[in-house]
Amino acid sequence: MIRHTVVFRLRHSAGSAEETQFLADAKALAAIPGVKEFEQLRQVSPKNDYRFGFSMEFADQAAYAGYNGHPDHVAFVRDRWVPEVEDFLEIDYEPLG
Repeated sequence: MIRHTVVFRLRHSAGSAEETQFLADAKALAAIPGVKEFEQLRQVSPKNDYRFGFSMEFADQAAYAGYNGHPDHVAFVRDRWVPEVEDFLEIDYEPLG
């Protein structure tokens, strides 16, 4: 199993219509084959300035690779993520043992 996580900060103002629309449109990622346990999260720690997180799981590396190359994911990254995300940190995990 692979857990794909990303924390990020948008270029949009907090609470703006653009922020709301980005998060709503990102929910389409959950429909890509292989995605399990998709979550959108609000980051609340004062230890960093990221505002949101996405988390999802994949059965294996093949499912994750399929997601990364899926046309809907590629289009979202190109058309929404790159122009609208100011900064992010991506971490992918595999369970130990």
